[in-house]
Amino acid sequence: MTSSTARFHLDALAADGLVDRTTEERSTHGRRRILYTVRADASGPRGYGLLAEMLADFVTTAGGPDSSPIETGRAWGRHLVRRPAPPERRDAETAGAPLVRMLDVMGFQPQERSDADRTNLHLRHCPFREVALHHPEVVCAIHLGIMQGALADLHGPLEIDSLDPFVTPDVCVARLRPVVAA
Repeated sequence: MTSSTARFHLDALAADGLVDRTTEERSTHGRRRILYTVRADASGPRGYGLLAEMLADFVTTAGGPDSSPIETGRAWGRHLVRRPAPPERRDAETAGAPLVRMLDVMGFQPQERSDADRTNLHLRHCPFREVALHHPEVVCAIHLGIMQGALADLHGPLEIDSLDPFVTPDVCVARLRPVVAA
C-alpha cells in the first residue's frame, strides 16, 4: 500500500471520528508529519437500547424491594445468559464461558485472564461508556448485577467477587472466584 493510499483511508477514518488527526510539532526545518491515533472511545457498538430498557425497568420498580441497580442487573443477567444444555458439564474451567459469550454479545469485548485462585474478565469496551463515566453508581452496578444474575442462573462453580470500573481509561475488570461450599 502506498503512503497516499494509506493517508486516504486514514483521513476517511478521521472524518468518521474513529481516529484523531494531528500535525507533528517540529523544531527543525522540513515538512511536518501528519499523525493518526485511534480514539479510545470510538471502537465497538454502543448498546443504549438495552440500557434504556434496563433503566426503564429500574425506574418502574423503584421503591419496591428489588429497586436497586444491582437487582435490576441480576434480573437482566438471568434473562440474557444462554444456559448450557443439560448434558454440558460445568467445571471451574468452563463455567465462565456462557458469561463471556453473553458479555461479548453485549459488546464488552471480554478477555479472560486466570491465575491460581481467580479468573479476571477484562472488559475492554463498555457499550455504555459515556453514561458510565457520569453515573458509574448506576451503570456499573447494573453491569455487576448482570454478571451476578447470569452466574447465579447458571448454577455453576463461579461467582463475581467484584467489578472494578475503569481500571484503565478503557478497561473494567470483573473478578470471579470459585463458589465456596457452605
